[in-house]
Amino acid sequence: MTVSRPNPLRRLGTLAAVAAATSLGVAAPALAQQETKVSIGISGWTGFAPLTLAKEAGIFKKNGLDVTIKKIPQASRHLAIASGDIQCAATTVETWVVWNAAGVATRQLFQLDKSYGADGMVVKGDVARIADLKGKTIAASAPGTAPYFTMAWMLKKNGLSLKDVRVVNMEPNPAAQAFIAGQSGLDAAMTYEPYLSAVREKPEAGRIIATTLDYPMVMDTFGCTPQFISGNEKAVKALADSYFEALEMIKADPGKSNAIMGADVKQSAEAFAKSSSYLRWQDRASNQRFFAGEWQQFTKEAADLLLELGIIRQIPDLNSLADTRFIK
Repeated sequence: MTVSRPNPLRRLGTLAAVAAATSLGVAAPALAQQETKVSIGISGWTGFAPLTLAKEAGIFKKNGLDVTIKKIPQASRHLAIASGDIQCAATTVETWVVWNAAGVATRQLFQLDKSYGADGMVVKGDVARIADLKGKTIAASAPGTAPYFTMAWMLKKNGLSLKDVRVVNMEPNPAAQAFIAGQSGLDAAMTYEPYLSAVREKPEAGRIIATTLDYPMVMDTFGCTPQFISGNEKAVKALADSYFEALEMIKADPGKSNAIMGADVKQSAEAFAKSSSYLRWQDRASNQRFFAGEWQQFTKEAADLLLELGIIRQIPDLNSLADTRFIK
C-alpha cells in the first residue's frame, strides 16, 4: 500500500500565504482574530485606573481590542481627538459639553466613576471658609477642565464668582506640590487623587476645606467620536464590557489589581487602595441608573454654568451627547 506524504513545499507555501495575509491585515480563518486598534486619552486620575487595568491584565486584548492608552492633559485632550491621534477619551461629564460646543463631536458611552471626596480644594490655615477666598489666589487647571469647573461650582455655591478671585493655571499634580511647598502668593489649590492624598499627609501645609463629599458633582464618563462608534460597534461594546470586567477583577483580586493600577501612577498597592477609597467606580447596573435621569439633570445644570462662565458660547444639543446602547 502506498502512503501519501504531505508535500513540504506546499506546506511552506501555505504558511507563506498566511503570513502574507496577516501582514496585509486580512484575517486568517481559524488561525487569528484581527484586533481593532483604538487609542484612548486619559490622565493620572485614580478614577480612570480600571482602563489601565483592562489593558495591563489583558482584558482588552481578550475581547478583541488593541488598545493604546495615552496620558494627555484634560485641557488638550479634545485637540488629540480632533487631530485623530486618539479616538476615545475619559473625562468629566461637563467636559463633553465643552468639547462638543467647541465643535469636537464626541459621544459618552458609559460612566466610569463618581468622586466621593477624591476631588477637593485645599487652603492655607488662615482661610476659614470658601467665602474668605474673595480677593485671594487659587491654583487650578485651565478653563474647560474638571478642576476649574469644580472651583467655579464651589465658589458659586458660596456666593462668589471667578471675578472675586485670582486664578493661576496649574495642573492638579504641580498645584498640590506647589501648595505643599508653600509657594508664595498661593492661598488655595484645586487638585484630585492621588495628589490630594499628598496634602492629606501634610496638614502643616494647609487643609482640605471642601471635597466632592460636600459638593457631589464630579462624575467621569468614557466616550468616543461618532465616526469610531458607527464604524466599530462591536469594538465599542467590547470597550464597555472590558471596563466592567476590570471592575470584577478588582473585586475578585484587589491586591493584584491595586498593584497594577498603582504602578501606573507610581503608588504602592496600599497607597492606591487608599486613594481609590475616595471614589466609586460604576458597574453596569449603576450605569443604567445614572443614564436614566441623573446624567440628564446634571448635564443641563452644568451646561448652564459653563455658559454663564463664558467657557462655551452656546449650549450644544445635550440629547446627542450620550449613546447608551452599549451598557445593556
